[in-house]
Amino acid sequence: MVAICRNMVDKEWFRYLILSFIVLNAIAIGLDTYPEITAKYGRELWIFKNLVIYVFVVEFAIKFTAVAPNFKNFFQNRWDLFDFIIVIISVLPESVEYLLVARAIRLFRALRLITALRELRVVTSALVRSLPGVGNVLLLLGLIFYVFAIFGHYLFKENDPFHWQSLGMSLNTLYRILTLEDWTDVMYTAMEVYPYAWIFFLTFVVISSFIVVNMLIAILVSNIEKSNTLESEQDGDTVLNFVLFELKETNMQLDKIEKSLNLDDTRKSK
Repeated sequence: MVAICRNMVDKEWFRYLILSFIVLNAIAIGLDTYPEITAKYGRELWIFKNLVIYVFVVEFAIKFTAVAPNFKNFFQNRWDLFDFIIVIISVLPESVEYLLVARAIRLFRALRLITALRELRVVTSALVRSLPGVGNVLLLLGLIFYVFAIFGHYLFKENDPFHWQSLGMSLNTLYRILTLEDWTDVMYTAMEVYPYAWIFFLTFVVISSFIVVNMLIAILVSNIEKSNTLESEQDGDTVLNFVLFELKETNMQLDKIEKSLNLDDTRKSK
């Protein structure tokens, strides 16, 4: 049974089958937001969504059986653990009191698409690994925002109070400049009083939009490469474990054959 489950898990058709159910489930969740569709096909959508839950449970049972007898290995894999949490959330009963909350939580089933596609797993792992580095860059960006907001407040509040009246408004204006959305209008208004105000704006744009944002991109790209390497190593370990399991099974069969031959030789000698 274990060999059958392990062989099934490693098959491409099994992965694509589960991926198909994940995608169709996400589509069904989206269709469920249209009243005209739910009024006409509500029962069919309900049946299909429950079918998806059963498919996820069966998939979990197959994957869990495939790692026997080392069941702890299943929970050591973060992606298998993530799938397990999604399955648990999916089978929770929808009580009337918390119906809306339960439905909202079950939307997490669509997140299983992350574990189904290797590329999404790599990107997600990279985002998680980037959090410490991104946090430091965001702290630096926050300091830059604060300094420029105070500076802009004292320079431009008299001429353009709508954008620079307070620290909050100044920070909001700087965020608009960071996105490069019509920021030149703010600059031209400031230049009506201070002709060299463009130095302030261009300096902020260069520091925040180009240097700091590129630092964030560099951190993400670096961690994507690391995550890609780790995923490749894990895939290699999975194949190696399967090969070792097959070799173990083969050795067991050979031992049985050898014992059977020895038994026959003993009977003939008698």
